[in-house]
Amino acid sequence: MEERYDPQTVELKWQKYWIERNIFKTDPDTSKEKFYCLEMFPYPSGKIHMGHVRNYAIGDVIARYKRMRGYNIIHPMGWDAFGMPAENAAIKEGIHPAKWTYENIAYMKKQLNQLGLGYDWDREVTTCSPDYYKWNQWFFLKMYEKGLAYRKSSFVNWCPSCMTVLANEQVIDNGCWRCDTAVIKKELEQWFFRTTHYAEDLLKACDELKGWPEKVVLMQKNWIGKSEGLEADFKVAGMDERIRIFTTRADTLFGATFICLAPTHQLTEKLASDKEALRKVKEHYGKVDEKVGFFTGRYAINPANDEKIPIYIANFVLMEYGTGAIMSVPAHDQRDFEFAKKYELPIKIVIMPENSELQTSNSELNAAFEDEGILVDSSSYSRLRSDVARIEIAKHIEKKGLGKRVINYKLRDWGISRQRYWGTPIPIIYCEKCGVVPVPEQELPVILPEDVKFTGTGGSPLTDSAKFLDVNCPQCKGKARRETDTMDTFVDSSWYFIGYCFTKGKINFNSELSTSPPFNPPLGRGGQRGDSFEISYWMPVDQYIGGVEHAVLHLLYSRFFTRVIKDIGITGFDEPFTNLLTQGMVCKETLKCPEHGWLFPEDVKDEKCTKCGKPIERGRVEKMSKSKKNVIDPDYLINKYGADTSRLFSLFAAPPERDLEWSDQGVEGAYRFLNRTWGIVFKNSHKLRVTSYELKNENKNLSLVTRHSSPLLRKTHQTIKRVTNDIEREYHFNTAIAALMELVNEITSFESRTDDDWRVLKFSIETLLLLLSPFSPHISEELWEATGNKPSILERAWPSWNENIAKEEEIELVIQINGKVRAKLMAPAGLSDAEVQNRALDEQKIKEIIGQKTLKKIFVVKGKLVNIVIGD
Repeated sequence: MEERYDPQTVELKWQKYWIERNIFKTDPDTSKEKFYCLEMFPYPSGKIHMGHVRNYAIGDVIARYKRMRGYNIIHPMGWDAFGMPAENAAIKEGIHPAKWTYENIAYMKKQLNQLGLGYDWDREVTTCSPDYYKWNQWFFLKMYEKGLAYRKSSFVNWCPSCMTVLANEQVIDNGCWRCDTAVIKKELEQWFFRTTHYAEDLLKACDELKGWPEKVVLMQKNWIGKSEGLEADFKVAGMDERIRIFTTRADTLFGATFICLAPTHQLTEKLASDKEALRKVKEHYGKVDEKVGFFTGRYAINPANDEKIPIYIANFVLMEYGTGAIMSVPAHDQRDFEFAKKYELPIKIVIMPENSELQTSNSELNAAFEDEGILVDSSSYSRLRSDVARIEIAKHIEKKGLGKRVINYKLRDWGISRQRYWGTPIPIIYCEKCGVVPVPEQELPVILPEDVKFTGTGGSPLTDSAKFLDVNCPQCKGKARRETDTMDTFVDSSWYFIGYCFTKGKINFNSELSTSPPFNPPLGRGGQRGDSFEISYWMPVDQYIGGVEHAVLHLLYSRFFTRVIKDIGITGFDEPFTNLLTQGMVCKETLKCPEHGWLFPEDVKDEKCTKCGKPIERGRVEKMSKSKKNVIDPDYLINKYGADTSRLFSLFAAPPERDLEWSDQGVEGAYRFLNRTWGIVFKNSHKLRVTSYELKNENKNLSLVTRHSSPLLRKTHQTIKRVTNDIEREYHFNTAIAALMELVNEITSFESRTDDDWRVLKFSIETLLLLLSPFSPHISEELWEATGNKPSILERAWPSWNENIAKEEEIELVIQINGKVRAKLMAPAGLSDAEVQNRALDEQKIKEIIGQKTLKKIFVVKGKLVNIVIGD
């Protein structure tokens, strides 16, 4: 072997070796326990970033470790390839989205291979491929048949910049999740998936997600948002109409002083004579930070006390939640309070705190009292506690036939229509004679046309493609037109993990029409009739890894889709991901020049901007982002230090679930550690190649071990135990790597004197390489071969420890006080003087003797005694 560690040469050698031998190719094997390891697939934006490096390194360590533990591993990768950036590139650069996307995929795939990531590329999926999005369309048709896909006119979240609809989950702080542009409301005909059909099941199943972080489970529960309440009917005075409201606070019913309807409520047009006022409210629909409304001129009858209260149309009432109408109780709801103050409406207090009083005047009340308390001014329910009154008032309303107790959910149906080109075409045809007609299954996929122009204005380019738009109706054969909206790209990522179960991208869910593999009856993996054997063998995913930013969107949609696919009859499981790891962000301090703004790290030298020479300002440590230029290019890192160093640093710098703070010194430290490991093997390679030992018979070896080499053997077994337990215990890779560094220190200081010493040294070095291989696989392969072993190290079993050998040797310590023996204790041999002193002072008997006396000095005779000198 070469004396100098050359990571680039070593890594190219072993990447070629793995590829040529299909090391990572996998197939079902019912004789082995399977393990499905998956990282969230990337959007092919052009280049991977350090967040990708960390995410994929975590997954690769887990996959390699589990493989060495004897599991049958599936570890696939693919591309979340539809999306607006490709279409934006087409607008700006005149390049077709497909060409832009596939060029990016090719480059990023090369980068992933350079990192030594062990993916089974035979299972690669690309969501913009017709072979993939055909099944998006197939699922749509199946949901349409079951009433789970439907079309309606509704106000939607509209991004003026992206010129497309956003789901509720894609609006963050009133801005677009992609570009942060302020989102407005717009009325459009849209296609929806009925996610609410599974609301209760999705919620209940959250309690079964034992392998998920608690915060993610809580976010799922909160988004589904189950609430128990009362639906009550308010009769419209002078009309044969009723307004049904939903409230979770029936105890405040007597405090309702007006009614508010959503501008899209079915009664709005009938009740509102001022169409201009209605138009203005619609313009502000959904903008909760600004209360806009108007009086309809009509009144409703409060079913609790028969009082007439005015009916308003208000922008903050949403059709998507409850009934699209609310009773407004301004004394006990802050939103209603602000509206009442603005429009000078009455405020009636009906709840008082249990141990104090509220200001009772409308003009004196500064904010709504929203807590529970004791009812006042509420007829016979006064003096009841809120929790009791809620039940009693609801019973009263039910008895009068004016309402009922119900359960509502905050979760809304998923609007999937997008007015863009680069997405899955919705398989629907519109015929003047036949109406809405689904595309026949045998005509799938509906393929995106290429004869489109990308202007960035006017919505979807598909509306200008006659070749795509004009079609014959499948039923009457007359002239018809295609749906021009495409599907939300979250549809693509809601089932891709099942798509990986098929090799060579040959996805086929139509099991009832197929009798060929993989749709034979399942062979012993708990699948139901009709299951694909591959799906029933591999699913669910055992370990899923990705960012916490997907805690609501992607994970909720995936859980929804998995239930749909089960109900279609393809699978037999409800939850897609058994365990979830949400890795932290990669962060770095920002650098700023007073003249040139944010700077890349390479633009700074000697604390000055290389462009103008002015002193730079070091800012906060923040998530790496292109906008603030606090990024490190993985290509630079790999070219300078190698993939193994890049992986090792990203795994050692912080536990996976925490944010990682970038450190140039940390990268250098990881590189030095690998160089030290290389040097150990180079120094001893000749002797190691001719030294043999029985790897599985450590007890016999121990009997032949000299006193000189036994500490190294003990340290090696302790390291096996620590690394194994740290990986098994929530993937604490950082402490596992720290244990390997300690073992390297021990090996470095060890000098072999006898053949038995050499056997122990070889065992320790080979164990080090086996334990290191999931973290830094290339150098481990090279050094494994250099010690006289046949590759691949990945095909060797994970080492096991011997508890008897790992246990520290114990000695008896005598504890003296002022020269007199006062206690004895057993302690591990090899403790430092400081550790011995601490143990002696912690002895209960010694504590009692010393009491409040002055501690003057402590003498330690290593391995024998401790003498504590005290004064009066």
